[in-house]
Amino acid sequence: MTDKSDQHKCGCGKNNGDCESHRDDPGLTPVSRRDFLKRSAVIGSGAAALIAAMSPLRLLKETITAEEFVQRHYKEMSKEELDKVIARISAKVRDRFGVTPRLRDVKPMDGVEYVYALNLSRCNGSRRCVHACVNENNQSRSPEIQYISVFKMPKGTMDMEQGTRHYDPEQVPEDDSYYLPVQCQQCENPPCVKACPVEATWQEKDGITVIDYNWCIGCRYCEAACPYWARRFNFTEPDIPKERLNPDMAYLSNRPRPKGVVEKCHFCLHRTREGRLPACLEACPTGARIFGNILDPESEVSYVLKKKRVFILKEEAGTLPRFFYFFDK
Repeated sequence: MTDKSDQHKCGCGKNNGDCESHRDDPGLTPVSRRDFLKRSAVIGSGAAALIAAMSPLRLLKETITAEEFVQRHYKEMSKEELDKVIARISAKVRDRFGVTPRLRDVKPMDGVEYVYALNLSRCNGSRRCVHACVNENNQSRSPEIQYISVFKMPKGTMDMEQGTRHYDPEQVPEDDSYYLPVQCQQCENPPCVKACPVEATWQEKDGITVIDYNWCIGCRYCEAACPYWARRFNFTEPDIPKERLNPDMAYLSNRPRPKGVVEKCHFCLHRTREGRLPACLEACPTGARIFGNILDPESEVSYVLKKKRVFILKEEAGTLPRFFYFFDK
């Protein structure tokens, strides 16, 4: 005869009547793929702090299909598997926005390492780069998520803590200040990558650190690890008006993101890996931004790094950014 005490046990090993989370549920509680990965990360790390950090995210559950649940890591998928994933995401975009996207997976090129240089003598603080980035990368409009922060800085310091993002872009430039745009620095030694418990973010061979939004569990460890405040978290469902959707998309860049994941600048990889320039650079009214392949000795960015006095932000952090700043004098 079966012992009644062994009947109806839930996944935690307790009887349903003894388990607080299952008292009103005679069966097992279904979990989303994201919740499953969260629990796996907790078990793997043994970190009680991770449970505490993620407890507010219980409300971020999403309903997903079986195909999404069993989807393998981006780096493990075959071309055929990735094509199916892209087709599935494209169908979701069509259903939601009524727009057929040009969604593809754009791979890094051999012999390319991307570097950005920004001439602070020319930046006028207009923030046109900020809004061009939002438009290009399908960022939420309400609330608006911005990958680029432009700090109004007092002259004579590079300490970001002394700057402010709260200024009137219609009243720039101001004589006693200069303007410091900050975004993902695409570090050679990225602490965000080390902090991710499920390898949802990694660095590719062209130097761009990417995020797989399907794999991100929303723990925000990467956001906390970044010394440049460059990562953003979707607390709500991103709001993108249909008429403002950019249909030119790539899997690892600007496809629409779900609620509860982290996102950031990716050097517009859907553009740059196909020979175009980042949207922020094209929008800059003063020519302050320079982008290119540091492995090409004839590139403009190579010239800047050889001939100008360049510096990086927070050198003491040891992140080795691929984003450089310089002044004309």
